[in-house]
Amino acid sequence: MARQREAYGAFYEGDFGLSALAARLHASSGPVDSPAALLLAADVAGLGAGEGAVELGTDVRLLLDSGVPDEALRTVWRAVTGGRFDPAEHGTDVRGWLSRLAERYPARVREARPRHWSLLPPPVVDEADLREEVVAEIRASAAEGGAFTDPPFAGLPGALETIAGEADADLALRLYLRAVKARRVTVGKPQFDRLAALDERLAYPGPLLYDDLDVRWPPVDPARRDAEGDFGLTELAARFAGPWHEDVPRRVLERAVAADEAGQTPGSAAAALLQDALRLLESSVPTGTITTVWGAASERGYDIERAGLDGRTWLRAVAAACRDHLALVAPSYEPFTTPVRAELADTVLDALWEATPELAGRTVGPHAHPLPGPVVAEAVARVVTEADPDLGFRLFVRLLAVLAVPLTEERYVGIRTLAERFGHGTWHVSEALEFLVLHE
Repeated sequence: MARQREAYGAFYEGDFGLSALAARLHASSGPVDSPAALLLAADVAGLGAGEGAVELGTDVRLLLDSGVPDEALRTVWRAVTGGRFDPAEHGTDVRGWLSRLAERYPARVREARPRHWSLLPPPVVDEADLREEVVAEIRASAAEGGAFTDPPFAGLPGALETIAGEADADLALRLYLRAVKARRVTVGKPQFDRLAALDERLAYPGPLLYDDLDVRWPPVDPARRDAEGDFGLTELAARFAGPWHEDVPRRVLERAVAADEAGQTPGSAAAALLQDALRLLESSVPTGTITTVWGAASERGYDIERAGLDGRTWLRAVAAACRDHLALVAPSYEPFTTPVRAELADTVLDALWEATPELAGRTVGPHAHPLPGPVVAEAVARVVTEADPDLGFRLFVRLLAVLAVPLTEERYVGIRTLAERFGHGTWHVSEALEFLVLHE
């Protein structure tokens, strides 16, 4: 029986199927009897407005119809539940327990679903490649200093490999992740990145991977460009975009400094934002120019002048919030500014001046404290030449988005190429500018 592939992230907010049931059993405060385990199974079946029964039934059927030996099934089940529920202690074995689940949740084809659930296409996966990659990750964790040598984890790697080969690699991956979390095995950043790639390819909801996973993160480093989207001062400014705010500025700032992406070392967002603030504070860029670029990048959403602040006063408040957060999540981190990419300054300026004619007739905040496009462009140019070409480039991208400047495909590709040279993430430019591209 082949698994019916789905874009699981469109259905669930976290884990699902047998691995989700194992998580609930592991989280129980003590041993669980069979009726209690069936109640937890009903909770899992109810996920996704009742669609959880489909994945639960499929997982169960895949194991029952496979050639996985009973002892391997018991080894995996005891490990992923942390020994909280062993069917052998309740008058049956794992296969018998799975048969009871199969009676309640028979494998079936998913019924018609609301349109918004089908916006994401089902993943297309080469099963042989998937099995090979999942087995490689199982072996990588098995090599981590005897991670799976003590009961109830003894023998787990081989049993998981059997499930990957005889039943389903997708299920084996989720059970492996559950075992890693139950055993509190620490994974390194390279392995986390590989797991994240698998997670994305299988269209899992993100929390399935990173919730409760212990990662051995590298030290905070503002020079490491591992954010997929925008970051630093421009990312903060985008949070303030719009004519009004639902929250006070301090709370928006606190959320921004803590907004590390799933694959980033805790504190990375704050370090990147702090570096942008320090570059401007320590530069010769005039305070009024800083006020101008902030007003443009934030679409006048938070008018610091009306709040009685100038550009440098606001940046000092931003820097203080970054330091407060870093003291909590990365207390050993000592803030520093990395060398700027000065060799790219002229390239950024060329792109900026090329867009100047389109900026001439556009204004940020036309009804209150208007900022003409050319004035903002001059301010951005000073950031490029006197502070940091990287920050200046991000401000340029932000300005194009704020003023909705139409882009030819050629210019858009050029901007994306420049972002790649700076080492920016996949989604930075596309999220900001793709909607502005004129397709012939």
